[in-house]
Amino acid sequence: MTFKPTLKGVTFAVAATLAASAAYAEDDTIKVGVLHSLSGTMAISETTLKDTVLMMVEEQNKRGGLLGKDLEAVVVDPASNWPLFAEKARELLTQEEVDVIFGSWTSVSRKSVLPVLEELNGLMFYPVQYEGEESSKNIFYTGAAPNQQAIPAVDYLMNDLGVERWVLAGTDYVYPRTTNKILEAYLKDHGVAASDIMINYTPFSHSDWQSIVSDIKSFGSQGKKTAVVSTINGDANVPFYKELGNQGISAEDIPVIAFSVGEEELSGFDTSPLVGHLAAWNYFQSVDADANYDFIDMWHAYIGDEDRVTNDPMEATYIGFNMWVQAVEQAGTTDVDAVEKAMIGQTTPNLTGGMAVMNKNHHLSKPVLIGEIQDDGQFEVVWETMGVVPGDAWSDYLPGSKMLLADWAFPLECGNFNVESGACSGQSYE
Repeated sequence: MTFKPTLKGVTFAVAATLAASAAYAEDDTIKVGVLHSLSGTMAISETTLKDTVLMMVEEQNKRGGLLGKDLEAVVVDPASNWPLFAEKARELLTQEEVDVIFGSWTSVSRKSVLPVLEELNGLMFYPVQYEGEESSKNIFYTGAAPNQQAIPAVDYLMNDLGVERWVLAGTDYVYPRTTNKILEAYLKDHGVAASDIMINYTPFSHSDWQSIVSDIKSFGSQGKKTAVVSTINGDANVPFYKELGNQGISAEDIPVIAFSVGEEELSGFDTSPLVGHLAAWNYFQSVDADANYDFIDMWHAYIGDEDRVTNDPMEATYIGFNMWVQAVEQAGTTDVDAVEKAMIGQTTPNLTGGMAVMNKNHHLSKPVLIGEIQDDGQFEVVWETMGVVPGDAWSDYLPGSKMLLADWAFPLECGNFNVESGACSGQSYE
């Protein structure tokens, strides 16, 4: 008996074949989620990081992909809307089924994403300096912890510039408030009187700086060397620095050292009034290193614009991406638990001529640099650590965290182990 396929049968067979082909195509790629604001107040900083991830995906595919598969970037825009970060992260993990996420800038966005990552066992690389006081199995922190940026910056101002009065100026959210709480405790531990510390917070996108800068100028006119330690984030930095110039505050009078202003932010306006002000990072574009020159060339070739600058969070993205690739190759899978374990101990060249190391607390060891703003919008390095500094997840200067230890390696496998009680008081493998 000869079987004669009906039209319905043929249609079904074709549909099944197409579905199988689509499934194969999907299985044949490794999806990389990109969770950065492309609109809103943080787009000034985050758009470049989206482009950096896309560049790294393209470069990896040129090298043959990963585990025999091409990488596929899946980009979403949480639009500087902190609750939307959580929604977009859930979309990436459940609908797009990405294998890893590179994303977030502000700590409030990261903290919005964190419970989603832990609920769904997703993996995210966070590439920006932050306040510490956190260690999750599901996040690798490739930006600076306070002991890799804020504390060395204050030490430099105190020891090298003789600063005695301190303005802690920040955007009103978790990163500036927690960082300034650490710095206030640190300054008082070093003999600074409460009357010599001025603390001020402003909203995101704050634009009217006249009265605040006037207060800073008055605070700095009391006969003691004064400096501003700035955790102002996003596009509010543009009017802040402009107002400093308007009121004639030079770096010689009251130096500003910033933790959220790099080459990308400075490229948006005339920097001539800002010459001499400072920033503390782990990387500057001006660093003289072959790896840095290669990275800059790669960036310019990808973006098609030789005037586009590089910055510290780009380096942190670069380091995190390369370590993730190495960990996936070592584990032989993109499985989150396997990759998380393989990540600990990974090393990769940084862009300043040394090696970055991923520690058991999911934080990097890397150098600390302080740069002085030049009239071309670049930084001249005026101070740097002799070697790399391991990032601390928990501050030694806050009473609630100085007894906590993050160690995700066997046998501890805990993000906040209390060394006094001998107990893990938060997320662990159990």
